[in-house]
Amino acid sequence: MTEVGDPRPVVAVLVSVVGTVGILAAHRRPNLREAVTLSVAVAKFGVVASMVPGVLAGDVYVWSLGRFVLDVPFELRADALGILFAALASLLWIVTSLYSIGYVRGLEEHGQTRYFAAFAMSLSAAVGVAFASNLVVLFVFYEVLTVATYPLVAHDETMEARAAGRKYLLYTIGGGVAILAGTVLVYRLAGTVAFTPGGIETLAAADPALARAGFALLVAGFGVKAGLMPLHSWLPDAMVAPTPVSGLLHAVAVVKSGVFAVSRVVLDVYGPETVGSLGLGLPLAVVATVTLLAASVIALRKDHLKRRLAYSTVSQLSYIVLGLALLGPNAIRGGLLHIPAHAFMKLALFLCAGIIHVETHTDHISEMAGIGRRMPLTMAAFAVAAAGMAGIPLVAGFVSKFYLLIGAVEAGGASTVFAVALLISGVLNVAYFWPVVYQAFFQAADDHDAKPVVEAPFGGRRASTVARADGGSGDEETDDADDANNADDPDADPDVDPEEVGRPDFGGEAVDRDYGEPAPRVEGEYAVDRHPSDHTVPEKGDADGDHEVDAGADHDDHSDHDGYSHHGGPPPGGWERRGWLGDESTWFMLGPILAATTGAIVLGLVPSAAVFLRLVDTIVEAVGVVG
Repeated sequence: MTEVGDPRPVVAVLVSVVGTVGILAAHRRPNLREAVTLSVAVAKFGVVASMVPGVLAGDVYVWSLGRFVLDVPFELRADALGILFAALASLLWIVTSLYSIGYVRGLEEHGQTRYFAAFAMSLSAAVGVAFASNLVVLFVFYEVLTVATYPLVAHDETMEARAAGRKYLLYTIGGGVAILAGTVLVYRLAGTVAFTPGGIETLAAADPALARAGFALLVAGFGVKAGLMPLHSWLPDAMVAPTPVSGLLHAVAVVKSGVFAVSRVVLDVYGPETVGSLGLGLPLAVVATVTLLAASVIALRKDHLKRRLAYSTVSQLSYIVLGLALLGPNAIRGGLLHIPAHAFMKLALFLCAGIIHVETHTDHISEMAGIGRRMPLTMAAFAVAAAGMAGIPLVAGFVSKFYLLIGAVEAGGASTVFAVALLISGVLNVAYFWPVVYQAFFQAADDHDAKPVVEAPFGGRRASTVARADGGSGDEETDDADDANNADDPDADPDVDPEEVGRPDFGGEAVDRDYGEPAPRVEGEYAVDRHPSDHTVPEKGDADGDHEVDAGADHDDHSDHDGYSHHGGPPPGGWERRGWLGDESTWFMLGPILAATTGAIVLGLVPSAAVFLRLVDTIVEAVGVVG
């Protein structure tokens, strides 16, 4: 491994900072603003990609900006692990930026300049995380990423969005405190916080109790963004954000920065050998296993598509952590390869959810019967990406999960339990993704059976009087129970339809306006308050006790841009059949979906040719766990 002085790591970080300035300057000219966004995204990826050949050849590109605190330099360092994350984030930023253009214009989003500027700053921070050379620099960019993504989480400016933003800040800043404490403890024990392939040698001889405490603090702090239970709660709530933001959170930058940082701690701070000698691998593997199974079970109960995808993300991220915790070469390969595999597949899934929302205002799985007629390309892409998430061959998820399974078996002994957990999780993945595909292609809006949600909270629930498409059952006792509940609540209105409480009004007609100017108000309200971009409806059985949303309830009449009247779900007469050549939406949105899906297939067929597996092999060799 040869260190080479080169400014490209710094340039890769700064290019989108400069782009942010350009985006803000072009706020009165939307076309120019979006041209700047795309140009900067392509330039950023070009800078990162230019370092890939050298890194594969054994070079490490380093550029120092001088001493930061004590003797810790503010230094950026592009090694194989950093390039893996940076190349992934910068490539998928191009895809997400194209999609965002179609999305925000299709919904006439407010605050579009702020949206694109925050996106650019988020990617700058993500690449800073990737190229940080030590824990202190990583902490700085990690916190910048939190601040930059907050406006995106709270973008809708509704009460739900603001609450989700506050929760996001509370969790991530709390995690940041733990990271800072762990960093200080590592510095106290080792005298350095620099990333060293295979781990910092002096940590192996440090006080074991303090070393374990430092590891626990770092993993817990980074585990917030990695979605490890019980630190995951912010992530499903953040689904109130626009769908491209959900893609950023779940596939491109935020949660990936969490698992990336855990990778740094395991591989380059403590090292696999020290983690094993301190007995830290098994507890981390147990936490990851519990998370991946529990989140999959919870996903089964979610009717709102984005929330189901959110809990899927919580589960899938733990595959990566489990691979790292098993400490074997193939397990680590599988865990690291799952970073890009999950990114391509989950981005495709979220972009599909977004285009469904834009075109049909449908967010609930129980309302999607026959939607494959209306959106054939979208739902075909969803099916492919979902197959990959379940580990079906020929898609990226199969390759990474195969390495993980082999790694768990190779570890032997009690680790065989983890192999069984991986197999069970694969079955659960099929269980919560198949109903969406089945609803879309194999059922009709006026003739579908009781699918796809396991909605009953554990321990029982009140039954519903309405025959439901999502797995509920009827019972005459419900009305009496509801009347009794209302009698106890003097403020309760028995005539209020829970549908009206939970779902937004998507009525209104599109109008041309200057997006550089403040959004117009209608009867004293901003449009976003009337038409939230991706309003997250309270789920059935959620702990917050909100009204249950009945999939069988009647909708008020509100016309969307296809000319039929409804809040979501099929119009009267069923879904209109559209062709397979892009009739379902604009190519600004379809193109990125197909690109992300194609990436998942390429990574599943030829992972080495797609570079990511070669980078992973380089990482594994550098940390000394080749087997």
